[in-house]
Amino acid sequence: MESTGLSDTLRQLMEARGLTQAGLIQQAAEMGHSLGKSQISQYVSGKVLPRRDAMEVLAQVLGVEADVLAAACEGGRDEGQGQERTAGMGQIKKSRKLDNVLYDVRGPVVEEAERMERAGASILKLNIGNPAPFGFRAPDEVVFDMADQLVDCEGYSSSKGLFSARKAIMQYSQIKGIPSVTIDDVYTGNGVSELINLCMSALLDSGDEVLVPSPDYPLWTACVTLAGGTPVHYVCDEEAGWYPDMDDIRSKITRRTKALVIINPNNPTGAVYPREVLQQLVDIAREFDLAVFSDEIYDRLCMDGCEHISIASMAPDLFCVTFSGLSKSHMVAGYRVGWMVLSGNKARARDYILGLNMLCNMRMCSNVPGQSIVQTSLWGHQSVNDYIVPGGRIYDQRNFVYEALNAIPGVSAVKPSAAFYIFPKLDVRRFNITDDERFAFDLLHETKILVVPGRGFNWAKPDHFRVVYLPRIEDLSVAVRKLEAFLAHYRQ
Repeated sequence: MESTGLSDTLRQLMEARGLTQAGLIQQAAEMGHSLGKSQISQYVSGKVLPRRDAMEVLAQVLGVEADVLAAACEGGRDEGQGQERTAGMGQIKKSRKLDNVLYDVRGPVVEEAERMERAGASILKLNIGNPAPFGFRAPDEVVFDMADQLVDCEGYSSSKGLFSARKAIMQYSQIKGIPSVTIDDVYTGNGVSELINLCMSALLDSGDEVLVPSPDYPLWTACVTLAGGTPVHYVCDEEAGWYPDMDDIRSKITRRTKALVIINPNNPTGAVYPREVLQQLVDIAREFDLAVFSDEIYDRLCMDGCEHISIASMAPDLFCVTFSGLSKSHMVAGYRVGWMVLSGNKARARDYILGLNMLCNMRMCSNVPGQSIVQTSLWGHQSVNDYIVPGGRIYDQRNFVYEALNAIPGVSAVKPSAAFYIFPKLDVRRFNITDDERFAFDLLHETKILVVPGRGFNWAKPDHFRVVYLPRIEDLSVAVRKLEAFLAHYRQ
């Protein structure tokens, strides 16, 4: 085999043995080795070269000598040949903590799209929930208020945030029925993402387990992993409207399980959990003494009369952390305005809260200009309401993409009730799909449409992808027609 680079060599060896990336990981596990999804994806895409120990595992699984893979690396050298290098020429490696971390919303397929754009291609980006590029603007009052207060926002705020912002969030939490929230229980953040990271870092020791939905917003899995914990994915059932499978949750609880993560409304499925589903989740958390972390960033984007219920409002005896923000509801993703609220049995979490406070102090504070608009945003005119009713852009675009996708032979999708994502299913037998990332690459190369494969949301099967339906119907119509034409001949 010619040494055409590690990426090509791995692809050729895997193809010769009929192995997908998932199959390679499974075969390695059967041989007593652990390889991560993101780890393999980066090797196969050529983004990262494996360490010597990982290369030896790959070689063993693929049935070749490690030197074959070493020769395919640039310069034919790896960590095991360090003695041949002169001082200062060794590679600087990423931390092994990142081996099982992925964030494919901005992953390898997106990087390929950016490369194509630099070469002159026009890409329709259906990969990320970023409203501004699609013509969704922040409310004028919000922009004016930030501009007016900008000169007063040049210094740090309290580490938890401005009093006015936290007061407004506290009052909003009271309206949502979340019990026992004081202003000291409110923390602002640079988006919810930063706060998820802080929460998991403060909570987890090595080996602790956290129940995370599958599919999930991948930052949850990543932050649990980076904090030293183990994400344990419970299944959300597509046949049941993407609601959590309670039996699956119960089967995965161990003595190391510390918390239950809920994403409601859900990203990527758009599901909104009714009260009876939330009650079952509360019952499980209560039975097994679990902390509850509820990501509710899309709570103001519910359609079709769906009522969003904060699970913390149903669990005054449990320690709950509820996350929300303005990025999506007020179309200000770039302003990075998020928050979290602690509620319920805070006495039980006293030591944990000390850890949270320490980490919040270390980052000084969140974006102060962003905090300055929270009060106006929560209590002024809610412009998003005009988008989520018949005749509104999000509502109409949701309906269009749902009907158009389901009209494609071999594609089906559950109608989302909130947010601006849909998670369609592919008939893998019809299209012979064994690798959903390869599907996303092939779709990008042929149609110049960018989507995120299901694996990017920790979905184990190669049969889903996520579509963001923020573009106008005219653009979505073009995208769906291209997808249908692509699938008419596509076979892996």
